[in-house]
Amino acid sequence: MKRFIECLIPVTACNIKCSYCYVIQEGRRSGESAKFHYSPIHIANALSIERLGGQSLISITGSGETMIPKELPDIVTQILGQGHFVNITTNGTLTKRFQKLIELAKEDIERLHISFSFHYDELVKKNLLNDFFNNVKLCRDAGASILVQINLSDEYMPVWAKIKELVKKNTGALPQVALTRDESTYPFKIMTKGSNEEYIKVGNEMASPLFDFTLSNFNKKQPGFCYAGDWSAKLNLVTGEMTGCYGLGIHQNIFNDLSKPIKFEAIGKNCKFGYCFNSSHFLSLGNIPSQETPSYGKLRNREEAHWYSETMKKFLNEKLYDDNKQYSTIRQSYVNYKYSVIHFRRAVQNKIKSLL
Repeated sequence: MKRFIECLIPVTACNIKCSYCYVIQEGRRSGESAKFHYSPIHIANALSIERLGGQSLISITGSGETMIPKELPDIVTQILGQGHFVNITTNGTLTKRFQKLIELAKEDIERLHISFSFHYDELVKKNLLNDFFNNVKLCRDAGASILVQINLSDEYMPVWAKIKELVKKNTGALPQVALTRDESTYPFKIMTKGSNEEYIKVGNEMASPLFDFTLSNFNKKQPGFCYAGDWSAKLNLVTGEMTGCYGLGIHQNIFNDLSKPIKFEAIGKNCKFGYCFNSSHFLSLGNIPSQETPSYGKLRNREEAHWYSETMKKFLNEKLYDDNKQYSTIRQSYVNYKYSVIHFRRAVQNKIKSLL
């Protein structure tokens, strides 16, 4: 695994409305669909193995439902055709999109990973439970690897036993659990009206490595040198705007001119956030080599249910530092100094603007 690219599709439209949705919490649910500026072939060529330096994990998610854009199956197929592994995060309800995706991507299906988010209350309310599990089965039967995960929220606690039964019956294992943040205040809190202890006790009932890991890293600042910006990046899949992480590091457009090389540089110890709120991706993949973590695959796969193909299992148990050279002490010092100067300069400029 050479690199991890987290691709965001700025689609806020969604066919369900969950109370704990981060987009709703932040007031960003405008119901807009994505309008891609480039063709699927162009997008895939921008993410070629040559430009990224090797076979990479390309993860695609939306601010709303990822599968809504009609172009998505073609985009995913083209990226798979470049030789990469692709993850899609979805609510699992848009059957026609899955049917098209499976048909188009059948030649490279072993490198397709689909993260199904199980939003129980909305699926029941809209009579979509059968659609959800049928789509999980469709993808598994076609040879794709799958993950079923649920965001733990207060509304699910009374039906937690029912959720366990449903998911195990239909997928062969319990779902992985995602800790849900309350983003109305900072630092973030666990989203629950009860005690954190009770919330954690309920979450532990699923014996979820994903839950354990995100909980252990919640609101915990990481001291190590982070290679996000070099080994990983965040990409707007519509416009081609890329940053090293969530707005950090080098800002560039990688779609405009495919003849230009992509610039990669680690952000080092200059993360401006209180903690890595996407630790189950960035940290588990090894962006901070000094921190020992379970692999991306170990956090998600359910071995007893064979959610992963052997090809996927092998790839997602690798670390980014296995295929990348770490910086020398001198280069690390240079990166840390460079970004500290940039941050200081921006702080001064913002202060001056506030006084004018």
